[in-house]
Amino acid sequence: MRIYISADMEGVTGLVDAEDVQPGGRDYERGRLMMAEDVNAAVRGAVAAGATEVTVNDAHGPMRNILPEALHPAARLIRGRPKQMGMLEGLTPEHDAVICVGYHSRAGALGVLSHSFMGHEIEDMWLDGRPVGEIGLAHATAAAIGVPVAVLTGDDCACAEMTEWDPSVSTVAVKDTRDRFAADLRRPEEARAAIEETVATALSVPPRASAPAADPSTLTVRWQSASVASTLLGIPGVTSVDSRTVQAQGVLPGLYRLFGVWMRVAASLTNQPPYC
Repeated sequence: MRIYISADMEGVTGLVDAEDVQPGGRDYERGRLMMAEDVNAAVRGAVAAGATEVTVNDAHGPMRNILPEALHPAARLIRGRPKQMGMLEGLTPEHDAVICVGYHSRAGALGVLSHSFMGHEIEDMWLDGRPVGEIGLAHATAAAIGVPVAVLTGDDCACAEMTEWDPSVSTVAVKDTRDRFAADLRRPEEARAAIEETVATALSVPPRASAPAADPSTLTVRWQSASVASTLLGIPGVTSVDSRTVQAQGVLPGLYRLFGVWMRVAASLTNQPPYC
């Protein structure tokens, strides 16, 4: 059994503030170790369920957060950027399941460190008219590749968002939201035991793979900056909805890769910190 772990940081046990998750933040070094421990709990659960190969993709920010020496020895690490597939780099149809560790709710939700990919620069996103953030787009893309999402960990809002998107996915809430930068925390040892147990249980019966996508989807993104939307119209296939909103059609996962190009264009134009 081959397991793929996409590891974000905002939904990791104990972390609530930009200072916890941004390089240079007062508590970032502690935060990256907390991230590794949540990931390691998921790896232990996968191994207990019979995984023979575990790939971990560091999917947060600079994508160099997990220290290789801090990772469970049973896992291989994909680290650094740029990556064509971003948060899903290295995911292939040969994987049996995806585990999303440390995920957060989408922009506009009152979840801990909530945003969609680029902090306040992306105001809203829709996939085929359905509100979407990192959770929904990762799930839809993994399904298009033919690999089911088995488990998601994060705060209670992230877990609720995943359940709304796909109620068959097991979730682990490691903290309960009090506000965007405040949470009621589970004790780390309790949270990690829950992650390990949930992953082992979810993988004990191999998740059912979906058929790879064949039909095109429409991705719509509303940006804070009209400059970003205007510039993206130079990309073939991108059309305008209004002065700050663009959309494109395509078959996932190609559409996901195209969105990665949009983000790189936006970053070159704005270069703004993610939690303002």
